Amino acid sequence: MNDTEILGRIEELVEEERRLRDSAGRGDLPHTDTQRLRALEVSLDQCWDLLRQRRGKRHAGADPDDAATRDPRTVERYEQ
Repeated sequence: MNDTEILGRIEELVEEERRLRDSAGRGDLPHTDTQRLRALEVSLDQCWDLLRQRRGKRHAGADPDDAATRDPRTVERYEQ
């Protein structure tokens, strides 16, 4: 996946996250959507991490295609 594809995926995930958060704000978010919202958050963290890895590798003169999606447990431990 190249940077443009990753950014496109991020945009898709953010849009879905917005829809779910809007539903939550109205108080009509089913349990399955709550679980989906959590999964979206993890997927977004993974996408942003992959994009940062690719940019870092490129900046260091390495091949950005060597970057890989990290395990959810890894990206969820990062501090913002």
